[in-house]
Amino acid sequence: MKFDEVAREFSEDKARQGGSLGWKIRGALDPAFEKAAYDLEPSTTGNSKYVEVKTGFGYHIIMIEGRR
Repeated sequence: MKFDEVAREFSEDKARQGGSLGWKIRGALDPAFEKAAYDLEPSTTGNSKYVEVKTGFGYHIIMIEGRR
């Protein structure tokens, strides 16, 4: 199953639209979320590399598509 399909099926919020948070800068996200995201290498939805993390906002499955 592709990452965006998983996001739509299992998410309870914004991820129902595919889960994209757009481009973010360091310091703009929850520290635990940000560390997990910046430690992860970019991938694609067809061949995704992802990480799971728990923050004060709940559980997250993160995939990074690219960096600027």
